[in-house]
Formats: sequence, structure tokens, C-alpha cells
Amino acid sequence: MKFSLFVHMERSDLAKPHSELLTELEELVLLAEAAGFEAAWIGEHHGMEFTISPNPFINIAYLAAKTKTIRLGTGTIIAPFWHPIKLAGEAAMADVITGGRLDIGIARGAYSYEYQRVFPGLDAWGAGQRMREMIPAIRGLWDGDYEHSGEFWQFPPTTSSPKPLQKPYPPIWVAARDPNSHDFAVANKCQVQVTPLASGDGEVANLMERFNAACQAHPDIARPEIMLLMHTFVAEDAAEADRLTQDLSQFYCQFGAWFQNKKPVRQGVLEPLTEDEIAAMPQYAPDKIRQNLVIGEADEVIARLKVYEAQGYDQYSIWIDSGLSHERKKKSLQLFIDQVMPAFQGSEARSR
Repeated sequence: MKFSLFVHMERSDLAKPHSELLTELEELVLLAEAAGFEAAWIGEHHGMEFTISPNPFINIAYLAAKTKTIRLGTGTIIAPFWHPIKLAGEAAMADVITGGRLDIGIARGAYSYEYQRVFPGLDAWGAGQRMREMIPAIRGLWDGDYEHSGEFWQFPPTTSSPKPLQKPYPPIWVAARDPNSHDFAVANKCQVQVTPLASGDGEVANLMERFNAACQAHPDIARPEIMLLMHTFVAEDAAEADRLTQDLSQFYCQFGAWFQNKKPVRQGVLEPLTEDEIAAMPQYAPDKIRQNLVIGEADEVIARLKVYEAQGYDQYSIWIDSGLSHERKKKSLQLFIDQVMPAFQGSEARSR
């Protein structure tokens, strides 16, 4: 099982400059690269300091000049916010800049807050249908002289300029949850990204079952890779694990509030939650967070990851966005590198 890092710039303190956040992002990615991580993933989000990345290709181009071996992925591009010609060209340029290290994760998007602002009237169904139309279109543009007459986009014969360095294409990863998304990804020869969020190991197993069912439904297609994304923090002792649990409980309550899209947002920051609002989200209570996320001392983390590896996950991505300080993120990541990764050296984790 390979390891990767899912990381964004994030802040709740508006006094902290974005330039400092960029330096911290670079430091975490360089730490992951030195440890032999497979990839660093950066998604697309708009209008929120909670997750800062209006165009992940810009972050990737910046990191490409700072790194040498780690792959750099979009985790994920929000398909309905792009035109196929624009996405094909910018992705191809990013692949050239990275020296062929680009992975493209594509999703329908998740926040109604963003839909309202970037694409008013869009709903999850329409966003998903646009994603399904987008993927074959960008591949056609990379092949060249591609004409498209679809439900959402129409254009005469067009060739992506530039074309990607990787042949025939950079790997495309589809963010999947329901069985139809898994089936679409496998049928279209895409890799698969999944996250149970804070739903726990039962959902981890269910996601793999949906993926395996999709693979069985398409026996003529080689099994793609599947990546599991989870919040993961390694503590040096039990007391630190308890503190991390409390902090991630608060983070997920904020995460849930962004999804509900009912709280006022000022300067890209969500209005603080009340005690009643937090109590209304018992699924994110500390005991549930400790059970459902991967938080603990190294031996506990190793045991959880060994189960995921046995289930068939090819890549495990550490979701490090959490509202924690940079130093606490860095400490946890270093503990993972020093105390967890050695237990997987006999697996597919790369060693540079």
C-alpha cells in the first residue's frame, strides 16, 4: 500500500498571511517526498479560508519547482466549474511543468456554498452528470481534433494545446461514493478515490465492496487502483491522542456546518458555532471521532492501516487539514514517517 498526503492551505486567524501558509504547505510536501510518499493531493475550493485552493494547478506548478519525485495530484477538480477545453489544456500544461508527475482527481463538488456562488442553480445530480461528460471529453481533446456534441458542452474539432507529457494520458481519478460512481469510474478506466469522512470502518469496508462489485461488472477492464482518504494523526502518547480527538471533533463540526450552508460567512470565515449547534451534531462527538478517524499512538494506527491494506486499498492518503497548527501537523506527519511507515516497508510504499 502506497502512502500520499492530502493537504491544503487553511486558516481561521485572518492575521496569518497567505504567504506563510504557502511556505508551510511546501514544507509538508517536501517532508512527504523525502519519506517516499507516492503523491501530494490538492483540491479545488472557492471563497473559504477553511480550504484555500482556487486553482490546484497553480499550487502544483509551484510545488513542481520545489520537488523532484513525488507525484502531484488534484484532489479534486470540481468538474462543473470548468469547460473541457480549458481543463484539458491547463491539466496538460501542469503535466508538462511537473515532468509527467500529474494525477488528475475529478469530482462533482460537495459544497452547496460553492454551487450557489460559482454555478447558481446547480445541484448534485447535475454536477455529477457534467463530471461524466467531462472525462471522455478531455481525453478526446488530448488525442486531438476532437469534436464534442453533448448535453452540457458543444464545440467543433479541437486539440488540447499543449498535450500531456504522460502517454496516453495522465491518470484520472474519480471521487466515488455510490455504486453508480464506482461503475462509471471502472467502465471508463479511471482510478478511484474514496473517503468515509467520519463514518468509520464499516463505511471503509462498504466502499471497497462497491468498488469490487464495479470491477466484477467489467471483467474485460484491468482493475484500476483505489485510494482511501482519511484524517490520520499519530500521537506520541495517550494524552496527546485525546487532545487530537477533541480538536478533530471541533473540526468536523465546522466541516458539517459548511455542508449545511446555513451559517453566515464573513471574509471567508464561518461564524463560530454555538454549543447547541455542536450538540446537534452527535455524529462528531469526541467518542465517535476517536472511533471513526485514525487517531492514536503508532501501534494503533498501524493496526488500522493493516486492515485497510488487507481489504485491497492500493493507496492510503493522510488527510492532514484539521485546523491544527502547522507545528502539530508536522509533528504528527513525522511520527507517521518514523513509527508507522516502517511497518509497511514490505508493501508497495516507495523508498527513495
